[in-house]
Amino acid sequence: MDDPILTMEERAAINSGRWFSSLSPSLRHDILRCAHVKRYQDGDLICSRGDPAEQWTACARGSVRVCSTTLTGKQITLTYVEPGIWFGDVALFDGDRRTHDAYAHGATTIVAVSRIDFQKILAQHPELYEALLKLHARRIRLLFGQVEDLNTLPLRARLAKQLGHLLRSYGTPAATGEDEVRITLQLAQEELAQLLGASRQRVNQELKTMEREGVLRIEAGGLVVRDRSALQRIAVAED
Repeated sequence: MDDPILTMEERAAINSGRWFSSLSPSLRHDILRCAHVKRYQDGDLICSRGDPAEQWTACARGSVRVCSTTLTGKQITLTYVEPGIWFGDVALFDGDRRTHDAYAHGATTIVAVSRIDFQKILAQHPELYEALLKLHARRIRLLFGQVEDLNTLPLRARLAKQLGHLLRSYGTPAATGEDEVRITLQLAQEELAQLLGASRQRVNQELKTMEREGVLRIEAGGLVVRDRSALQRIAVAED
């Protein structure tokens, strides 16, 4: 269901995004002025692999699950787009089609700028070229880092780093009143394993080890990190 108005929380999520907040006020204003709002329920398809690139998109609430499908029909989760992150600009630049499927993960709100408006904004705000170049450079650095981690770090360290990232993006204080933080993004262990390039069984073993060590707690509704410092030490010690 479409709704032309962002809530205060959704607008704050967009404006506080690391990249978007670095743009000039006039550029941010013109981007949001052209953007239209779309709301999705959990599991709704946002775009499919092979679709023409018709819009530039940002997540304002919830999460966007980006995945590919194997020849046997199995979906493999590649990443989750968190609130405040923009995506879809690469296909607008090279004119090619979408390379992956994107689904709403939980109740999700996105804002989308059409290809025509995107081109108009580029013409009116040359700073957007440099800003997007820096954004693409950051993505490449992150990608290289992930490839390096996959080939050099043990699963335990990769898992700790991934949980640290999820904490920064989706962490909220737990209801226990202690210094515990709940990861609000609902991930099945199979999905977490796909993000790490590992089997669900191995990820489950590492999670149970961390639970015995008092680093986290596994609950039916997700993961609660009990000791953020210990989690960081696991990631750094084996880095």
